[in-house]
Amino acid sequence: MSATIRTLLIFTAIAAVPAFAEVKVFKNFTLIDGTGRAPVAASAMIVDNGRITWVGPVAQLQPPAGAQTIDLTGRFLMPGIINTHTHIGNTIDLDQDKKNFTRENIEKNLKTFAAYGVTTAISMGTDQDLMFKIRDEQRATGRPAETRVYSVGQGFVFKNGYGGLAGVNPQYATVAEIAPAVAAQAAKHVDFIKFWMDDELGKNPKMPYAMSKAIIDEAHKHNLRAVAHIFYLADAKELVNEGVNGFMHSVRDQPIDQALIDGMKQRGVWQVAATLEREASMYVYGTRAPFLDDPFFIHAVSPAVLKALGSPGHEKTIASDPNFKKYPAFFETAKANLKKLADAGVHYGMGTDTGPPGRFPGFGEHWEMQLMVEAGLTPMQVIVASTRSGAEFLGAKDLGTVEKGKWADLLVLTANPVDDIRNTRKIDSVYIAGNKVR
Repeated sequence: MSATIRTLLIFTAIAAVPAFAEVKVFKNFTLIDGTGRAPVAASAMIVDNGRITWVGPVAQLQPPAGAQTIDLTGRFLMPGIINTHTHIGNTIDLDQDKKNFTRENIEKNLKTFAAYGVTTAISMGTDQDLMFKIRDEQRATGRPAETRVYSVGQGFVFKNGYGGLAGVNPQYATVAEIAPAVAAQAAKHVDFIKFWMDDELGKNPKMPYAMSKAIIDEAHKHNLRAVAHIFYLADAKELVNEGVNGFMHSVRDQPIDQALIDGMKQRGVWQVAATLEREASMYVYGTRAPFLDDPFFIHAVSPAVLKALGSPGHEKTIASDPNFKKYPAFFETAKANLKKLADAGVHYGMGTDTGPPGRFPGFGEHWEMQLMVEAGLTPMQVIVASTRSGAEFLGAKDLGTVEKGKWADLLVLTANPVDDIRNTRKIDSVYIAGNKVR
């Protein structure tokens, strides 16, 4: 593991489109296929032109003539990780600004994701239009050299309200503005419509329900699903009644109730992302964060960031937030609410809200999975949430599981993540559409 971790920065710097061996045979691995089925030892797989054409016992393998053979003895193979909530391209080190949104920075983020085994990511509402060009270039072949990206474009923010990124997200004051604004996003072929329903603990005006209802209704008219940033239980319940399709964070102000659970189940509303690492990040840097000495984290950040995060001045700044003492309770409430929804059978994925300063692509997804287990989910539940469920929410029928016909987006590990979810960090190699990217 240490040798592969040391190569992380090398892989994130690779920009050339690789050559593809058309047929590959993977054999002698333990398969964790993303469906929730128990791991299967002594497995094999054939990949042709980036897609899985056969998977089964190695004893039944009939390798095509001339195929490249990859022996994974002692390894564990699972689908690549799908992050249902991130923000790509706006941050360099600890500086978040629209000027950072360049092809170079976007591709750097996508290659970092790929090096950490995150093979698909949804950028949630702070993108400029360059992202659509990159996304469409990827989809033209289906075989990108970096993490697959989905984009929400520019999410909807109430005038003077909370959310978005300065200079990127327009702010809306009236319901009359919503229909043309949603139509403009739909014309860009966004993958979802997103809006922020939050007042940042009373600091900003909150979007009126008439406006959120208009956003949801207009999204549906364009055959797009609407997802919402939420914080409060009351807002979550209202938005379920309005027809929202998913929540991008957990309810954090109080425990959820049966009425919300019943409404989400009846209407098929997803807990798309619990973003537990986001909640932990709100206070973890108030003292020296325990992962600052972890090589798995260190290779996700620059030396300047590492120095800044460990400085007493930065810790003092974080701890001086007037709401600092409230954040641990919000984090615990988010964990408990995720567990309640999972136990009740509500659909959920794995999303992090990585991207803004202090929330780092690649490392954050593995931390999120660990926190989901600490919330009471089993490692297998978390693996399914991070693979098949993410693909189901995306409507991506050719992603999320290791099955015939799917793209060969693969994470190969040296230890079993079903035994310990932290074993997702023990990365041997990563493949996107059958191409090795790490």
